[in-house]
Amino acid sequence: MAKNFDRILPAHRDFIGRQKIFFTATARATGRVNISPREAEALRILGDLAVVYLDRTGSGNETAAHLRADGRMTIMLSAFEGPSSMLRLYGRGRVIHRRNRDYQTLLCDHFEGVEPQGAREMVHLDVDLVRTSCGFGVPFFDYRGPRDQLERWAASKDDAGLQAYRREKNVFSLDGLPTGLFDD
Repeated sequence: MAKNFDRILPAHRDFIGRQKIFFTATARATGRVNISPREAEALRILGDLAVVYLDRTGSGNETAAHLRADGRMTIMLSAFEGPSSMLRLYGRGRVIHRRNRDYQTLLCDHFEGVEPQGAREMVHLDVDLVRTSCGFGVPFFDYRGPRDQLERWAASKDDAGLQAYRREKNVFSLDGLPTGLFDD
């Protein structure tokens, strides 16, 4: 039932474009494994072997710490509507900080220059394996729309407030790994 591909094909692009949510998984050799849900609107396909997503300020920054320590990352998308299917993108990830020139280029080229409230960084994945599977065990869910709490929370803070929150919550992982968020 599962099939492996060495790149993102047009059918994979179509599938990715129809999804509302994706999950990222990262880990280092020891310690906790992190799995985080993300709004699919933040994900962009850069080519047959690369994707990027715009990451917003959250209560932690495990993904950044794990990528800095190890680099392995998997992105998983699953159909909750229509025909059952799952798609995983495996590869090596890296964080692109807001102060990085590549961040601004990607923002202009792939996000129409629009940075959402509370944008923290981008996460880039170099894909080395695409794997599809049946997804028969995934139930149907009805999509009702995006939640606006994160947007409202970020809008309630000014730049200094967001920076202070990031310094308190986003500099180290649960296991004490540095995220590199404020490194030069």
